[in-house]
Amino acid sequence: MSLNTKRFVGEIIKEGYTHLCVVPCSFAKNLINEAINNPKIEYLPAASEAVACSIAAGLKISGKKPIVIVQSSGMTNMASCITSLLKPYDITFPILTSWRTYSEGDSEIQHKHLATYLPNLIEAYGYNFEILDKNNLDKAIETINKADTNKTICIIEKVSYDSVSLDSEHVLDVSSYFPRSAFLKILEKKFHNSENIFIGTTGNLSREMYSLMPNTKNFYMAGNMGGALSLGLGVAKAGKKVIVCGGDAEFVMHMGGLTSTGRYANEINLTYILFDNEQNKSTGGQNTYQEHLDYIKIAESSGFECHQDIIYKIEVFSELINSPSGLNFFHVKCGLDDEYPRPPLSNIKINKIN
Repeated sequence: MSLNTKRFVGEIIKEGYTHLCVVPCSFAKNLINEAINNPKIEYLPAASEAVACSIAAGLKISGKKPIVIVQSSGMTNMASCITSLLKPYDITFPILTSWRTYSEGDSEIQHKHLATYLPNLIEAYGYNFEILDKNNLDKAIETINKADTNKTICIIEKVSYDSVSLDSEHVLDVSSYFPRSAFLKILEKKFHNSENIFIGTTGNLSREMYSLMPNTKNFYMAGNMGGALSLGLGVAKAGKKVIVCGGDAEFVMHMGGLTSTGRYANEINLTYILFDNEQNKSTGGQNTYQEHLDYIKIAESSGFECHQDIIYKIEVFSELINSPSGLNFFHVKCGLDDEYPRPPLSNIKINKIN
């Protein structure tokens, strides 16, 4: 069984909760979708879990009632905020985290540690935890209310909420853009059997690279969202030519990677390609709500040599993308592809780049 999502959101609204501060997770996608659909509660997407937690703290001390929603790996990103802000200032609000599972031999190695040790992590923060009852709405709301006034973190299991689709007004139409696969096929054609190192960020992008770029040197970063560019900086500082393939949600999660990389613009050969589909596709297609950002100006001010126009056409992309020389940035608008299979464990679990 699972909770009736619409009723659950209706009940938390009745209880006075005002904001959902969220870094999307597929386990919570139905809850997130209903919050986006429902005008009586404000959906507040955040670039990272630490940002979501800090925003919620500001809301709570100002008299509002926020709820934070993250996935289990995001609990590690929240460590400093929880231990150095929430605890010493005695600020409490409900934190809902998914509990991602792992089976031996699975290629989702990013979940292996916390699949076992999430409760230990929560307890190390000085919090208790309760698994949200997905069979009893009243008990679920009771747990939420307990977490609002006590240091208790709520754990969401898979299929805790029944299906809710985004209302049509919230569904993005990116059908006018070339799918990302078209651009990846260009990279495969131009760079097959080359010495360039491709780094794919967390999510569907790495899956697509595995299927569509079989003859390039690829590193598939299964977890550590927001860290692809910083990983690429390390590889580039080691003397390699690097092409980082990122996404719009990934771009903002740890923007310190941009400024750190820009510091070495005259020493490295790295190209950062931002594939912008305007949404969190792997967690349900929710809008990233980043229309206010000028990615090109942000990258340029961080020290990147930037192509000044957003790239929409594969012909332009093919003409512009070459083997990295210096530090470069390209903003590419792309559409959606069907879901590709995950790279197998043997391709994921690589810890040396030759």
